[in-house]
Amino acid sequence: MAQRAHRGRRAAVVAATAGLLGLGLTAPGASAAEEPRIDLRVLVVDNGDSTVRAITAQLRNTGIPYTTVDLNDPGRPAVTASFLSDTVDGRPRARYQGVVLPSEAPFGAGSAEQTALETYERTYGIPQVDAYAWAHPEVGLDYTSEGGWAGTLDGREASVTAAGRAGPFDHLDGALRFEDNSPSVQESYGYVARPRTGFTSYVDIAVPGGSGRGSLVGEYAHDGRRELVVTFAYNQHQQQFRLLARGIVEWLTQGVHLGRDRNYFSVHVDDVFAPDSRWDTERDCTPGDFDCAGGDGEGTTPIRMTADDAAYAAQWQREHGFTMDMVYNGGAGEEWKAEHGGTDALTDTLLADRAQYRWINHTYTHPFLGCVQDTSTVPWSCAKNADGSTRYMSRAEIAAQIRDNHGWAVARGLPVDRTELVTGEHSGLKTLPQQPEDNPHLAGALADSGVAWIASDNSREPEQRAAGRALTVPRHPMNVYYNVGTKAEMADEYNWVYTSRGDGGSGVCADNPTSTCLDEPLDVTTGYDTHIVPQEARTALGHVLGNDPRPHYAHQSNLAEDRILYPVMEKVLADYRALFADNTPLENPRHSAVGTELKRRAAWQTALEKGQVTAYRIGGTVTVAAASGTQIPVTAPEGTKKQLLFGTTAFGTPYAGERSAWTTPAALQSALTLKLPAT
Repeated sequence: MAQRAHRGRRAAVVAATAGLLGLGLTAPGASAAEEPRIDLRVLVVDNGDSTVRAITAQLRNTGIPYTTVDLNDPGRPAVTASFLSDTVDGRPRARYQGVVLPSEAPFGAGSAEQTALETYERTYGIPQVDAYAWAHPEVGLDYTSEGGWAGTLDGREASVTAAGRAGPFDHLDGALRFEDNSPSVQESYGYVARPRTGFTSYVDIAVPGGSGRGSLVGEYAHDGRRELVVTFAYNQHQQQFRLLARGIVEWLTQGVHLGRDRNYFSVHVDDVFAPDSRWDTERDCTPGDFDCAGGDGEGTTPIRMTADDAAYAAQWQREHGFTMDMVYNGGAGEEWKAEHGGTDALTDTLLADRAQYRWINHTYTHPFLGCVQDTSTVPWSCAKNADGSTRYMSRAEIAAQIRDNHGWAVARGLPVDRTELVTGEHSGLKTLPQQPEDNPHLAGALADSGVAWIASDNSREPEQRAAGRALTVPRHPMNVYYNVGTKAEMADEYNWVYTSRGDGGSGVCADNPTSTCLDEPLDVTTGYDTHIVPQEARTALGHVLGNDPRPHYAHQSNLAEDRILYPVMEKVLADYRALFADNTPLENPRHSAVGTELKRRAAWQTALEKGQVTAYRIGGTVTVAAASGTQIPVTAPEGTKKQLLFGTTAFGTPYAGERSAWTTPAALQSALTLKLPAT
């Protein structure tokens, strides 16, 4: 199956690049034997619909350059032959390798712009995606009245056909289900119809209330043109689109494009070796936190993993083929040991299994590394010096926390990377509203300690930024709270956060415009399994499907007692593996690798925005030139070779039926050159 898919994609690439000759057509002024140059850029015709915006988001997230023509802008350029093509050094050039339209003919059938676009597509073999079309013969489908159906697709199961698995959707295992997150809201509407001559269905569904199957996504080859026709509505966040987005883009670009798209999932477990305070279900707060009246210290019963929990963690990893990142506080563990007879079975067990985990420095004793906190008021504020300036933890104190924790790990043989750091509560970095800027001593302490990658909270700072010479690595907080060890505690605190005051909650959900209150409080005995786990797993899987390498983080307390983190991770892994083919494995990058990926993406976007990238293909050769030193993301078919000064070498690494890589021109070459495989 995979080999057939690769041959099919290669054939499509060659057919498209040779489209000018194969159709017996030439660009104005071109010689009959001259192959065109096709620039690696996509044209997006945008009418404001969510479907076009979704595909645009996929292009942007992948790193594919595109040009947008906004149909709602009266000053937009006209789509003419000269807008679409020209000549470069006497060679005909197609400016766009693919076209995204809101429907099959947004300019109007027979209009000058529509005619220019269709002529361009025929001449150069350029594919067109119809982001959302209703079923009718002009897109190669019967009307729904002729054995088809139109209606709400929420909760229905669709399938990738044999042709889809052998072609652009070979990354999927076969079946996918449309989301149905709310029974009171219509989330996705679509047309299910029978294909006509020239139409190949890639994704179909049983006709509701009828017989046979109808298409939802398919290719319509007609009149010397190729269209990918999508007949259901969607937005960029819906799972059904996220699953199909890769295939839509690969079809559009014929498997040859700038940019790189992979599926990532990593989980950081903070506070390893340290205890975590426990949520008080009576007072609805956490003893030890500043806003919990009457509480101090760690609380009466702190939550801490046991040796059995540690043994279970190692076993769970082996059984599920997944590695967690243990974000550790060595000094906190030593304090616990000193307070409990000088021995600690948890530490012994984790150290015995040290090689089964990745380890990240979390500072020695987990102090707050920002301003000195004045807790005399709620909420806390930054303490002031006599001159009114903010008091901060010193550079020496911060560096000591980093250095001592790293030394503790090295002395015990932990495989730790000095360049990686997660500070307690992401402290040292700005903490709004109390501390609107980084601790001014942080950057120097990071440099003193050799730290290149410092974690930040993605919910506060989703973009990577500099902290001195270090860069941040934003992490997704999981809605599995640090201060709970049991399912009942988790559901109780969740109710406090997500129910209205009238239902006994804090009302925060009603006050926050980005939040939604529960219709009614969860049953504390069942709510974690029935509501929180599927909700959190769906959120995490959404990040996975969005080409988002940012880690997720929870806490060691969630691996203790009821071990509530495991059901969430298990559902993410199980759902992923049920959806994707073996050629699209889940990638689990370490902290520094995530930082490197985000850094490369930012530099790539800057290069595109500054016009520093030129990329095109001529026949079976792809050429990319960029500013010196720029890492270039490229995706190409299996069998693609990278041109060296003498000879070639295999390009990239395999993923989702293709090969991709961040790369640069070979030695002594000014441009990257790839040789596509022959048919």
